[in-house]
Amino acid sequence: MEPEPPSSDSMPEAHTAHKTPGTTSIEMVEKDSTLSWVYKGCTEGKLHPDLDFNLIQDVPEVYALCSHNNAQPKIYTVDEHNSVKECIVVAGTNVVDSGSLIQITGRSISHGLVLNKEQFLDKVYHIPEDAIVVPSFTDSHVHSLEYGFHRLLPLDDAESIPVSLVKSYILSNPSVHANKTKWIYGWGFDKTRWHEDSANSSFSSTSTDSEIWPTYHAFESDPVTAGRPIWLTSKDGHAVWTSKKVIELAEGRWGFEDGKWPDNEDLEGGRIMRGKDGRPDGIFLDNAQSLIHVPTPFEDNLMRFEIAVADALANGITAMHDAGFLPETLEFYERTVSEGRVLPIRMYAMHNFNASAPYWGNTTEKYDHKVNRLKMSSVKLVCDGAMRSGGAYLYEPYTDDPSSFGFMRLPASLLNDIIPKFLKDGWQVNAHAIGDRANGLVLDAFEKGERELWEEQGIELKERRPRIEHAQIMTTGDLERIGKLGVIASIQPTHATDDMWYGEARLGPERVKGLYAFRSMMNSGARITLGSDIPVEGISPLEGFYAAITRTDKSGNSPHGSDGWFPEQKLTRLEALRGMTIDPAYASFSESTLGSLEPGKKADFVVLSKDIMSVEDPKEVLKTKVLATALDGKVVFGQLVN
Repeated sequence: MEPEPPSSDSMPEAHTAHKTPGTTSIEMVEKDSTLSWVYKGCTEGKLHPDLDFNLIQDVPEVYALCSHNNAQPKIYTVDEHNSVKECIVVAGTNVVDSGSLIQITGRSISHGLVLNKEQFLDKVYHIPEDAIVVPSFTDSHVHSLEYGFHRLLPLDDAESIPVSLVKSYILSNPSVHANKTKWIYGWGFDKTRWHEDSANSSFSSTSTDSEIWPTYHAFESDPVTAGRPIWLTSKDGHAVWTSKKVIELAEGRWGFEDGKWPDNEDLEGGRIMRGKDGRPDGIFLDNAQSLIHVPTPFEDNLMRFEIAVADALANGITAMHDAGFLPETLEFYERTVSEGRVLPIRMYAMHNFNASAPYWGNTTEKYDHKVNRLKMSSVKLVCDGAMRSGGAYLYEPYTDDPSSFGFMRLPASLLNDIIPKFLKDGWQVNAHAIGDRANGLVLDAFEKGERELWEEQGIELKERRPRIEHAQIMTTGDLERIGKLGVIASIQPTHATDDMWYGEARLGPERVKGLYAFRSMMNSGARITLGSDIPVEGISPLEGFYAAITRTDKSGNSPHGSDGWFPEQKLTRLEALRGMTIDPAYASFSESTLGSLEPGKKADFVVLSKDIMSVEDPKEVLKTKVLATALDGKVVFGQLVN
């Protein structure tokens, strides 16, 4: 039976979150002078078919969660031995015991958690017959604020230039429609899906034959979108398509007289697509985006964050590693915590690196705000671009664009300087590298850092737990080297099942074998940690789990048939589960408190409707529902059944 919602008279005055179909609502309230969030139910929409969003459930301070009566143990603890238990006991925010119902009942009485057997049994929740419990999921690579504006204006499924979607968004939001100065953000456009003729005036006339891009003319041709500041980000996050107004505003801020912008040769790690007059015509790649960026107001970021958190909890995610695109992401978290709020999700935030700023690794303080759930001890380096947009840096040219090798956003000389510095100053270095040459250069810099760290401080590189974010295309030699160095591969399985359809066209039949070679990485001794890269891919960890173990799309297809794309690179179910639980805990220096359901660790868990570890048909994984999500022992989504 669902708990009754509190009356409006009993609730403190609250900041009401933006409600989006398919999300819960999160409200920020003041309680005992500490700002925090509470979770409210929302029946406006559903994230998954047949899944309702329930109110937060009030559970006892001490309770037990057990497998279904008379069923096999179904609580996957993901401990060192991958034990499967019948029950766990939660006291406060922690797991304090595990074992059979008989065992935990006796121990709970002897340890003084309850007075007698009857009192304890009143605090026992049983999961449904086919359900299981696993540690709640951690997404090792997210862009949370960007995910929020993607949910407001998603462009993923557009099969033509998505001006109509932008127009519909404007017309359906009266406050936006009435204010032509309001910035409009969207995410996910994918020109590889469009059917427009490249000769259309909406496309750039200066692009190469294989890299056709849209222009701002598409917005100017419609009176609803014309004259507005519009910023649309590509699916991979490495290209921004803007309206003419955004370009004009940037020209005013930078003083680009007569529309004269920096030449592409002067934009290291970036590129501007231009019209016949030499002025930008709407597309800014990678580092060139800094010329048009305008900071987002805190209130807008708060709304985006609330959307991201609501969707995360509904999918069983209680921790995220935020690889934010911009400095304002970390600034948002720090301001939120400084104002006394406890984040409604655990956040391991990466510090942005700006190549033009002075080195700060020896002056900036790392922190771990356990109460507020915010931790920052890593630096994010964006070393190259993305394969989809042609920016991933390769040893050999792109097969479908022989004129291009991609590009580095940070030169090798800089990496060889700053990576050892950050490592010696105690930072975890998380380097975005996608192309094979970019990955090789990053590993070179890690090797240099390894030598200096040992020679100067007697510390092994593995102690710093360096990461390569994405590690998509690697040579055979570098697939061995990443394991030898002890570098963590932060990988995204749904990237593999998305990119498999065009990967060979971009890279050719031999080089593509080193694309998303997960098994080869693990065979070299490398540790992995799994994520989604939202909003580039969907937020569901179960989709990532399915992609990792099948290497097929949701229909069970791949370029190599139903057995999967390069099936020898599949992960096992246990590897996939550990990659979403204990491995990301290790990758964020949190394995002593997070990532497994063991006594002394946080009671962060998720109840799933099906046993994803044993269900015969992998497609059943995609039909699995999240029945309940718990964070610090409290149910923040769904319900436990007594």
